[in-house]
Amino acid sequence: MATLLRHSAKYALSGRLARLGMHSRHGGLQCLQPCLLPHQRSASTGSKILVEMDNSTGIAVLTMKSPPVNSLSLDFLTEFSISLEKLELDRGCRGVILTSALPKIFSAGLDIMEMYGKSPEHCGEFWKAVQEMWLRLYGSSMITIAAINGSSPAGGCLMALACDYRIMAENPKYSIGLNETQLGIVAPFWFKDTLVNTVGNRAAELSLQLGLLYSAPDALRTGLVDLLVPEDKVLSTASQTMTQWLAIPGENAIGSNL
Repeated sequence: MATLLRHSAKYALSGRLARLGMHSRHGGLQCLQPCLLPHQRSASTGSKILVEMDNSTGIAVLTMKSPPVNSLSLDFLTEFSISLEKLELDRGCRGVILTSALPKIFSAGLDIMEMYGKSPEHCGEFWKAVQEMWLRLYGSSMITIAAINGSSPAGGCLMALACDYRIMAENPKYSIGLNETQLGIVAPFWFKDTLVNTVGNRAAELSLQLGLLYSAPDALRTGLVDLLVPEDKVLSTASQTMTQWLAIPGENAIGSNL
């Protein structure tokens, strides 16, 4: 039922953005049995994104590697969306784990310099790329898990919220939240709707009005993340969790009937 409700929310939100000229693609899900064979792995890499695909399980790990803080620049967003689209078109890929190669940071969020002193045309292109990233991730037909191995404010939080499940490093120094208000930025309605669908109306209202950042323990209590694990166990736990999701009977029916 939880998966059904989440897919319904994805469709409702993508429908609102469709009226703005944005579209998302959805397809069926299929279950695969877990089997880890190193020789069945493949990898592709760009300047900012590394994609490692385990062909035996259908699980891909998409690693952000854009120092110093994985800022969501126009170039980053473009490469991210292209990488995700390639996985979406790969019929062998059924699940994606999103994580970071950088220490102590998942993603610092939107690159402010993409908006500062830029032309209206450039700002429009940038925000379109942000929407495209969100739509491809939130509307994906694949199971998506965020392996949050560092702080994830603002747009980094949005990326995590767009995933089906969030696992965060159990480190009180790491924080996560939509803190755009503290930067003088009004979060778009689709930021708000994504947060509401995760933590509920009142918690989302307070979070957005005050621009709150939550420590890892507080994020778990609020429902912003689903699980805390030791930092060195984040990726392995995400892999184990993914196999559980892919083994659930009915995932394919839910994905194909909505």
